[in-house]
Amino acid sequence: MVSRVIPVDVFDLVIFGGTGDLARRKILPGLYRRFLSGQMTSDSRIIGAARGELTDADFRKMVSDSIDEFVPKGRRDPAIIEAFLSRLHYVAIDAKGEGGWDNLKSLMRPNVVRAFYFSVAPSLFGDIAARLNTHGVADAQSRIVVEKPFGRDLASARALNAILAEQFAESQIYRIDHYLGKETVQNLMAVRFANILFEPLWKSEYIDHVQITVAETVSVEGRGAYYDKSGAMRDMVQNHMMQLLCLIAMEPPYHFDPDAVRDEKLKVIRALDPVRSEDIVRGQYLAGGGQGGYVAHSENVTSKTESYIALKVNVSNWRWKGTPFYLRTGKRLRARTSEIAITFKEPPHSIFDDAEGWRENVLVIRLQPDEGMNLMVMIKEPGPGGMRLMQVPLDMSFAEALGDEAEDIPDAYERLIMDVIRGNQTLFMRGDEVEAAWAWTDPIINAWEAKGDKPQGYDPGTSGPEDALMLMHRDARRWREIR
Repeated sequence: MVSRVIPVDVFDLVIFGGTGDLARRKILPGLYRRFLSGQMTSDSRIIGAARGELTDADFRKMVSDSIDEFVPKGRRDPAIIEAFLSRLHYVAIDAKGEGGWDNLKSLMRPNVVRAFYFSVAPSLFGDIAARLNTHGVADAQSRIVVEKPFGRDLASARALNAILAEQFAESQIYRIDHYLGKETVQNLMAVRFANILFEPLWKSEYIDHVQITVAETVSVEGRGAYYDKSGAMRDMVQNHMMQLLCLIAMEPPYHFDPDAVRDEKLKVIRALDPVRSEDIVRGQYLAGGGQGGYVAHSENVTSKTESYIALKVNVSNWRWKGTPFYLRTGKRLRARTSEIAITFKEPPHSIFDDAEGWRENVLVIRLQPDEGMNLMVMIKEPGPGGMRLMQVPLDMSFAEALGDEAEDIPDAYERLIMDVIRGNQTLFMRGDEVEAAWAWTDPIINAWEAKGDKPQGYDPGTSGPEDALMLMHRDARRWREIR
């Protein structure tokens, strides 16, 4: 199998916050990989914009160092790196003032795609958007990319949407969620809608429940000030996990078209029931393993911010009524893993009532660390002695299935930035979608804040608070092991 890399149109991409951590770790190394693959044309350009007074040479040195640090050695070609660096420029910019904007305008070329990546704090979105227009840097076809957090509640999300809408049309705004750029997440749509094997079974009649897990081993150390204003609900559930839930639960769109897909996702969010307090478990990791607990990392010894949350969520529509979705995410857990597990119901009648070893069929979609899918099915255990059943996986690992070509699969940021250049908004959130997600999330957060609930402590290196286990056990179900 030969992978196809289709070059995008010639572009000028301006990265505001071009010397920041996200640009250095993800955006710029990712763009180098797209240049290496031939997808980014040699006459496209990348312009870093930040407060620091750097020369083009300074910026290129910084990007060269980033490539050395974050791109595997086997993908570093000195000649191609040199060619890539020659396409880079830098402008010192004052996001809230007038400095640097005329210099930036002078670099913009006519008749190429103009894209502007806001890798900055949301408080600067409005200032940058306004100056792009008042200084004539952007044109009617320009695209802007905005990073999360897109608001911290419904009111702030609406305010941000309104600020951006004053300067750009919705068709020009790309709200990025890197989870939607993962290969396996997109494959979820292909598995559902391109295979007659699954779509007829994709409903409450056949699916017992769905689990979505995003587990991390890292703490919030170094990010405590931000995280204490966010927590797991705002940081992960309202955006990343909500998007995964939508892709699993949405109806087939009439076409693989940006607005058609996003229309169906919006319907899912609007069909979510309010979550009862007894269906929520919040946790906060304790000290252990030679590290401090959450309160030490947050520098707030009375913090009630959750580093872990588990929820039971119900979708009230014809397809999913009666099939719960269990979501959990947390820091300092046993292993780093992200997966979606669709657990099917028992057959309506089993001819193997006396057979040992029966377990339900489960379709597991692994998002990280090993992207792939496996379908757990029952077979007869080999050997004599009667009918004994055993569960085996029908496994598809991208690394094994694609061999060397797996190295060329774009990571999430690479794919999404190339979609911006193409003008494809399918994997980006629309404004009404963001607001609907906050409208569902806000009452949940407001309820526990009003009660003053304190998260349950849990030991690092475990699967989370004990009460999260009971969230499943009381329904005669159990979480999949985090490993």
